[in-house]
Amino acid sequence: MELSSLLKPAAVRVLGHATSKKRLFQDLGDITQSIYGLDATATVDALQERESLGPTGVGHGVALPHARLEGLDHVVGVFLRLEKPLDFDAVDRQPVDLVFALFAPKDAGVEHLKALALVSRTMRESSICAKLRANADPAALHAVLTEARSNQAA
Repeated sequence: MELSSLLKPAAVRVLGHATSKKRLFQDLGDITQSIYGLDATATVDALQERESLGPTGVGHGVALPHARLEGLDHVVGVFLRLEKPLDFDAVDRQPVDLVFALFAPKDAGVEHLKALALVSRTMRESSICAKLRANADPAALHAVLTEARSNQAA
């Protein structure tokens, strides 16, 4: 599994106006609807339901929100670079500026976990996060993310 199979170039965005976690989830719902044809309301509800189990802010300015949804046949992702860091109730209490959201089929098992592990490993790399923070071009952000894992796998 590679990030390029999870993340379409159009699903990489730079946001400057996320004022709350709820607003960010609404933005993610809108993006998944336009890119993947998912129901925005169902996406937001699933993200909020998962977040109620425990925050998905994993530390170092990174959040990995994820949810299982009807209407998917494989795992898909959305990456957001926030111009203004957002309080996300992260484990280290630091605001979040890099968000990699994953959406899996309702009945996904191992595939969802493998995708989450791949994204987690990628976003733990401080050099990758530094490149993501230094760039505001969505195409370049997509390239950083998709080249990162394939270079390490080679």
